[in-house]
Amino acid sequence: MKKVILFCLMLFFAALGMAAESTPCAKPQAGTARQKTLTAFASEAELDAFVKCLADEFRKQQQLRREKNGSPGMAKSAGFGDSAMPPPSPVAAVSESKSAKADKGADSESVTNVQTVGVDEGGIVKVHGSHLVILRRGRLFTINVDKGQMKPIAAIDAFAPDASPSGAWYDEMLIAGNNIVVIGYSYARGGTEIGLFNIDNAGLLSYRATYHLRSNDYYSSRNYASRLIGNKLIFYTPLGLNFYREDIYAAFPAVRRWYKEAKPADFKRIASANRIYTTDDPIEPYVGQALHTVNICDLSTPEMECQATAVMGPPGRVFYVSGQSVYVWTNTYARGNTPARSAVFRIPLDGSAPTALKTAGAPIDQFSFLESEDQHLNVLVRAQGRGDAMWAGESSRGDTALLRVPLASFSDGRDGAPVEAYKRLPHPAGYTLQNRYIGNFLLYGAGDSWGRPKGEVQNLYAVRWDNNSAAQAVPLTHSVDRIEAMGQHAVVVGTSGNDLHFSSVELKQQAAFSNLYTRKDAAQGETRSHGFFYKPASEKEGVVGLPIVGAGRPGYRQLDQESAAVLYLRNRLLKLTELGSLDSKAGNVNDGCKASCVDWYGNSRPLFLKGRVFALMGYELVEGRISGESISEVRRINYVPQQQISIAK
Repeated sequence: MKKVILFCLMLFFAALGMAAESTPCAKPQAGTARQKTLTAFASEAELDAFVKCLADEFRKQQQLRREKNGSPGMAKSAGFGDSAMPPPSPVAAVSESKSAKADKGADSESVTNVQTVGVDEGGIVKVHGSHLVILRRGRLFTINVDKGQMKPIAAIDAFAPDASPSGAWYDEMLIAGNNIVVIGYSYARGGTEIGLFNIDNAGLLSYRATYHLRSNDYYSSRNYASRLIGNKLIFYTPLGLNFYREDIYAAFPAVRRWYKEAKPADFKRIASANRIYTTDDPIEPYVGQALHTVNICDLSTPEMECQATAVMGPPGRVFYVSGQSVYVWTNTYARGNTPARSAVFRIPLDGSAPTALKTAGAPIDQFSFLESEDQHLNVLVRAQGRGDAMWAGESSRGDTALLRVPLASFSDGRDGAPVEAYKRLPHPAGYTLQNRYIGNFLLYGAGDSWGRPKGEVQNLYAVRWDNNSAAQAVPLTHSVDRIEAMGQHAVVVGTSGNDLHFSSVELKQQAAFSNLYTRKDAAQGETRSHGFFYKPASEKEGVVGLPIVGAGRPGYRQLDQESAAVLYLRNRLLKLTELGSLDSKAGNVNDGCKASCVDWYGNSRPLFLKGRVFALMGYELVEGRISGESISEVRRINYVPQQQISIAK
C-alpha cells in the first residue's frame, strides 16, 4: 500500500512541477500565451546573462551549504577550452518518409539487430558491397565474402595516423556510402571522437579525418552512442555544466577537426543561443545541470558539418531515436525513498524546435520507448532510475508503469502527463530488467545481464500498449536475460541452473508461452542487443543465432573473453530445434593491441549475409552451411593482425 501511495504522490508532484530550492536567474520569457514548443534564448547577450547569473548563484549556494553543514560542493565536470561562435544556423533536416526508409532497407542487407527499422546503430561489424567491415580492438578490417569466398583484404588503425591512441576507446562503426565512421571517446583529447575512413569497391581502406564533439563520456552498458539515417550521423551527447569553471561556455556544444597541434581554441560552437532551450522548471543547484544535446553531422560534404540542438535539464538521462525525433528523458537523482521528478524532451530531426512534457519515474533504457504509428509515445517507467549511463540501466527500482501519451500533448514543457496516462503494471523482483516492444505488446522481465547467471525462475510480463487490457504474467522456467522479436512473435532467453533456455512466446490477442528449447551447460556469450540475430525465411519460419559460452560465466567476461561458439536454432511455427553451432578454435591471441583492448561492445556475432551463414568470434570468421536440420562448418579464417594482410596506407 505504501508503494501505491508513493507512486501516486510522485505523479501528482510531477504534474504540478514542484521543485526544491532554485536560482532567481531570469530564463527566456515564454510569455503568458501558451506555446507549442520550448523557448530558446533570444540572443547571445540573454544567454550570457543567464549563464553568469547561474554561476554566481551556484557558487553562493554551494558556499552556504558548506558553511552550514560541511557538505561537499557539486562535483566538477569535465570542461573544454575556448570556442568561437558561429552565426545562428538551423539543424540540417534528416527526416524521411516511411516508404523511403523501407525502400532503402530493401537495397542493402543489414547484419545489425536494430531497434527501429530505417535507423542504423553503431556496431562492430557492417557490410559494404562484397565486404564485411569489422571494428576490432582499435583496428578496422575488411574481408571479401563475394562468390563464396572469405578472404582478408585490408587492415588499418581506427584512429588518426599521427595521433596517440592512449586514453581513447574506439567502440562503434557505421557506414554511409563509401564512408566508414568510427566513433569513440577520448579521455586524453576530450569528447566524442569521430574518425572518417574511405573504403573502395576492392575493400581497401584509407584514413580521411578525425573530428571531436564535446561531450561527457557517452558509454552505456545497453545503449549505443550513434545512429545513421541516410548520410546524416546522429549523436546524443550529454554535457555537464561546470559552474566552478571560469569559462562555462567551454562545455557548450562544439566540434573541431583534429590535427597534431590541435588546441582547445579550435573548437567551434555548433549551438548558438537560439538553439539552446529551457523549460519553466526551476534550476536546482545541488542536483547539477546538463545540456542534453542532439548533434546531426552531414557525411555527404567534404568537411563534416555538424549542427546541434540543446535542452537544459537535470543530469540523469535515457535517449531513444525514432525515425523522426530524438527523445531524451531527464530526471533528478532520487535520494532515499524520495521519487525523482522527470521530463521527456522531443527533439525533431528536421531542425524544428523541441517540445517537452513533465513526467514521473524513469525508463530503464532505450528499449523502454516506442513512438508508435498512431502518433503516441509509449514508455515503460519505474519509480526510480539513474538513466542509462555506465551500468545505470541495471539499477532501476520501484513501482512499474506504462506511460502512453499523444505526441500532440508535447508542448512548451509546462504541462505534465496526466495520472490516467500511466497504467500501473506488476513488477518483477530484482533490478536488472529487460524490456522490448514487439508488435502491439510491451514485454518485460528480470534477469542477470552482466552478472553471474543465478537462473532465478521468473515471469515474463506482457501488456498491450494499444488498449486498456490488463497485463499478463507468462510463467517461465528461467530468468529473463534477453527479449527479442522472432518475426511477429518473441523469443525470451535466460538461464536456470547450468542451462541456457529459449522460450518462444506467441503474440496474438494475448501472449502465450509456446515452446522451450534448452541448451545444456551453457550461458549467453553476449549481453548486448547486437549479439542476437533472427533471419526469417517466411512468416512462420526462420533461424536464430546467438553467441554462447560455458555454464556459469558472468556476462562481464564478454569484455575480455570471446564466445565459445555461435548457436543456431530453427524456428518452425514457434517450435525451436537445434541446428548446431559454429565453434571457436582460436584460444588466446597476442594481437599487439594498442587501443580499445577491452571489448566493451562484445566481440561475437551471428551473421546472415547473401544467403550465407557466418559466426564472428573475435578474430575468427567461420562460415557454416545449413542442410536439412543441421549446420556444418564450410571454412574458417583468422584475420589476427600478425597475419599477412595488405595494410592500407
